[in-house]
Amino acid sequence: MKLLVFGATGGTGARLLTQALDAGHDVTVVARAPDGIPEKDRARSAVIRGDVLEPRTWSAATGGHDAVLSCLGSRDRKHPTTVYSQGTAKIIEAMRRAGVRRLVCLSSAGLEIPPGTPLPQRLVTRYLIQRLYRHGYADMATMEGIVRASTLDWTVIRPPMLTDRPLTGRYRAAAGHHLPDPKSISRADLAHYMLSHIEDRETWEKIVEISS
Repeated sequence: MKLLVFGATGGTGARLLTQALDAGHDVTVVARAPDGIPEKDRARSAVIRGDVLEPRTWSAATGGHDAVLSCLGSRDRKHPTTVYSQGTAKIIEAMRRAGVRRLVCLSSAGLEIPPGTPLPQRLVTRYLIQRLYRHGYADMATMEGIVRASTLDWTVIRPPMLTDRPLTGRYRAAAGHHLPDPKSISRADLAHYMLSHIEDRETWEKIVEISS
């Protein structure tokens, strides 16, 4: 497949790029700092120096791709961000103009506390995690609304805590409903799920919860 990837210099995005290239996909990457992509992967992909918030730097390359995979993120916990919502809105507009329909993007399990969550975990999520990541979560929630309102074939994935454990290919996922007892998942396995479910219509127009 021909894939357009955003966020490839981040932890999950880097693993997604490597796995996609190893699987033989034709990958175009949009990155503000292409030097952050390992040389071996830069050599195997088409890299565009661009900012997701500045579509003039990359939108012309959107056409002809089978899917867009977004691993956008912000490392700044102290200040409000719009990279998730406005970045994704600009991706969706470029896809609409180019006639590309399939979008897979990342959000976070921390946005919602599922029914049945044990009280200690519920308290930690509400009073520690949601406060610590409040700016990012607020923008992710806005992003999810933008994605749901689009006419694309979209999937939003909500992972729990991310780790750097190696790829196993073994994980649990729930499309359109809550996943019992989510704990953590490796960035490599999250990337594997994104890549392996691009053509899975059971995940289209659904929020997916995932965990090891």
